[in-house]
Amino acid sequence: MLLPSWQLNKNKTLEVTIKGFVIGATGSGTGKTTISLAILSYLADQGYKVAPFKVGPDFIDPGHHTKIAGKTSFNLDSWMLSRDYNTKIFKEKTIGSDIAVVEGVMGLFDGVDGLSEAGSTAQMAKWLDLPVVLIVSAKGKARSAAAIVQGFENFDKDLKIAGVIFSKTGSLRHYDYLKNAVEQSCRTKCLGFMPKNDSIVLPERHLGLVTSDELNINPKVLSTLSSMVRDHIDMEGLINCLDTFEPSWNREAAISRLSREQGPTIAVARDKAFCFYYQDNLDILKKFGASIVEFSPLKDDRLPPNIDGIYFGGGYPEVFAKELSQKINLFQEIKKNSVSGMPIYGECGGFMFLCNKLSGMDEIRKYPMSGCFDFNVQMSKRLRSLGYREITLKEDTIIGKKGDMLRGHEFHYSSLENPDSKISNVYHVTSRAGQDISLKGYQVSNTLGSYLHIHFGSNEGCAKHFVETCKGFKDKRNKDVIQNT
Repeated sequence: MLLPSWQLNKNKTLEVTIKGFVIGATGSGTGKTTISLAILSYLADQGYKVAPFKVGPDFIDPGHHTKIAGKTSFNLDSWMLSRDYNTKIFKEKTIGSDIAVVEGVMGLFDGVDGLSEAGSTAQMAKWLDLPVVLIVSAKGKARSAAAIVQGFENFDKDLKIAGVIFSKTGSLRHYDYLKNAVEQSCRTKCLGFMPKNDSIVLPERHLGLVTSDELNINPKVLSTLSSMVRDHIDMEGLINCLDTFEPSWNREAAISRLSREQGPTIAVARDKAFCFYYQDNLDILKKFGASIVEFSPLKDDRLPPNIDGIYFGGGYPEVFAKELSQKINLFQEIKKNSVSGMPIYGECGGFMFLCNKLSGMDEIRKYPMSGCFDFNVQMSKRLRSLGYREITLKEDTIIGKKGDMLRGHEFHYSSLENPDSKISNVYHVTSRAGQDISLKGYQVSNTLGSYLHIHFGSNEGCAKHFVETCKGFKDKRNKDVIQNT
């Protein structure tokens, strides 16, 4: 088993080095996520402490990573977040681990456009100085697989490829054919293969795989995944060839935790209906003094006591619309707090929950929601909007002042039935290409909602502003209590 390499540096202090690699693929649909989960399962079974990561804005894969590895998986994204932020998060979140595993996005070189590496898995691998394990689908391929591998290893000479794993392989004989072809024509080492196995396919729905909050992957499936790696992939050879790197500790974050007793308490909705959160967002709020308390709109009839703000993340409220519609007392409490000026922020699914009515998955019946925004939300079977977004605040809001900029991602199958409301739009939104987008951000009193999932790592000052706004509400409420006693 791989263990961290402990040694004394020149200052006679203890330092630790670990190893890591990126899992990339020739394109989407190659089985990259399945192999990533299989490798995480195998490493966990072998006793490794794994630090998992996911390239791109996806919420679902990191949730599965977290459950399998037993350690929170963090998103890395070269469009939403700066190079310094990505490398800082990576070095911090690998502390205490033996090995880092980074699952890529799309094809290895796919990113913002067809002309540069921007936003690609390859760019992230180079930023982190990690080698890539390349996943190639063996389906329908023989000697042509060598041409594919050769093309990938020569496309970017600055990128390190540690080896190739073939997915969807028909048999050991099929793999031997592929391996011989690659070894004859390529420099890249063949690490093994994953045979076709219909029993390890994960269920999906309109936004991708079913979330880890709803689906506990069957232990038999995890065992099968782990054994497939053990039997067919040379993980020991891969690990032995990896270079080491040093993680780093964020002293600022540790010191900031000391101030939370004086800071505000922010309630975060978290359950099967609301599970799309970047862990960084919560950590950054804590960094600026907020205490986080979780609650479940599906299970709880009341908000947590003594809170100073609420954060509703995205998820699948449409799937649970009937159950949520029965939370009348919770709705009334949320609406009362909204009217009183409590800072309330909702994004995508959370925004839908803050509207008047929401149609269910049948797209016909409408269920009452909390009513903070005078909108009805209509579900659709087709994708309504998808892509990276940059917002500039047009007015002062609970998450920043006029002129502040944030980046995030939009992905939804619903739309507003009555968007021409008099409710103020406080966002100016552009795509990653700089084109104006019709996406809006709505604010009523101190309640802000939008379809956009923002990443506070793109502008930590906005997270600080949200915490300060909640702190202002807390101070005002305490002052009112004193005056009325």
